[in-house]
Amino acid sequence: MNSLKLTNNALSNHIAEHITDQIIKGELAPGEKLIEHSYADEFGTSRAPVREAIYLLAIEGLVERIPRKGAIVKDYTKNEIYDLLEIRIMFESMAMERIQRNGVNQEVLHKMSESLQEMKNYTDLHHYTQLNHSFHMCMIEMSKSETIKNMYSRLGLPLFRIQTLSFTTEGNIEKSIKEHEVIIDLLKNKKLEEAAAVLKQHNEDVITSIKRKLDY
Repeated sequence: MNSLKLTNNALSNHIAEHITDQIIKGELAPGEKLIEHSYADEFGTSRAPVREAIYLLAIEGLVERIPRKGAIVKDYTKNEIYDLLEIRIMFESMAMERIQRNGVNQEVLHKMSESLQEMKNYTDLHHYTQLNHSFHMCMIEMSKSETIKNMYSRLGLPLFRIQTLSFTTEGNIEKSIKEHEVIIDLLKNKKLEEAAAVLKQHNEDVITSIKRKLDY
């Protein structure tokens, strides 16, 4: 019985990851309904693991349930998008304050440098967004604050979707790479106040870019 439960949980997580990938890549549009029996057929299972997967995605903020309509891909309002981005700025600014207090972790800085090299060789928009998120998570990790890390992680998938929107604007990926290079250089040289300022401006520019796109 326990083995069966573990198998169902693993399958639910696998289905959730598959749906997440579809949402992030734009294969499922905001407002689009998730058809339970289609996923059940695709994965050769009953609807129970599919419902569990949808439940997990609802917790993550990617999916919402509408009475008499079922589960749909969440369509964020402008205010929700701006709130998420501003909360991101708050957490990353707090992380930089902790880094100024505790110092730069060289091992994490090395991971950031590796992420940057991968970012320069990204294969597609989805891939770049993943690498960008990993880069910013390194700064959160460097803060050595489990509270900041846990709270920031909860922004996870919705923030991932929003950042993808930002990178669709021509030139934004190139701008992102250059600014990440500057941040790493400042951290290496222990110019932490300057690094914090560059990071904040970098994140505020994302909001400006998305506002232009949404208001177009």
